[in-house]
Amino acid sequence: MTPMPATKRLVGRRCIVTGGGSGIGRASAERFAAEGGLVLVAGRSADNIEETVGRIRAAGGQATAMVADATDEAAVRAMVSRCMSEFGGLEVFLANAGHPGTNTPLLEQTVEEWDEVWRFNVISSFLAVKHAGAHMVAQGAGSIILVSSAGSLRANAGTIHYSASKAAVNSLVMGAANAFTGQGVRINAVLPGLVETKMTRPVFEYAKQRGKLDRLGHMVPLQRAGQPGEIAAMAAFLASDDASFVTGQLYAVDGGVSSTYPHGRIPV
Repeated sequence: MTPMPATKRLVGRRCIVTGGGSGIGRASAERFAAEGGLVLVAGRSADNIEETVGRIRAAGGQATAMVADATDEAAVRAMVSRCMSEFGGLEVFLANAGHPGTNTPLLEQTVEEWDEVWRFNVISSFLAVKHAGAHMVAQGAGSIILVSSAGSLRANAGTIHYSASKAAVNSLVMGAANAFTGQGVRINAVLPGLVETKMTRPVFEYAKQRGKLDRLGHMVPLQRAGQPGEIAAMAAFLASDDASFVTGQLYAVDGGVSSTYPHGRIPV
């Protein structure tokens, strides 16, 4: 399934995308650029983010790469400054950097594992809100989009620390929306379901090894896994003026699984 072709809703918008070297981040950076945005692609792998920028430029878009750790406050502050100096402003920030956690049983999980997941998923989101938000409040407008997970809405026994961290991201969205009251800044979250990316590839490989690859989509009402471009399409909507009256919302883009199955798990 291919998302609808990009329109030109983001012409001239200055955008930052973290975790932009692959998967949902890459697809979103490409979509923003296709919509007319100028995109700062940030990530920890120089090769990956340069590849994303190369793809955008080859398609006629404008983008620049910046190696940065989205969990480091100085780096996030530098992202905002770089976007300002490179493009002259900042209207959109997509906080996509994240960590999937491990499949360690709950009673065997360590504080160190929780710390790592929390740093990548929650602290990086907070830093995006803090530093992009400060600039956007000063200019009286802007859109911040956090990438959460449909796993934050239902029990997911295999990755409890991941699901808990994404539930915290959801709460951050709602709290920040109220903190930005009257200041023109919108903040929302996209909650992907099972999407085939580099991060989720082990899930698909594990299912394939067990001869159950076809079951991955069985419990999804749309009967398939999602694609990064389908998440990017929602992010582009939230970044645009089409979502001008939308803030503090959690958008599950998961083929319907979060609203249908009580445990939120796809058994493999």
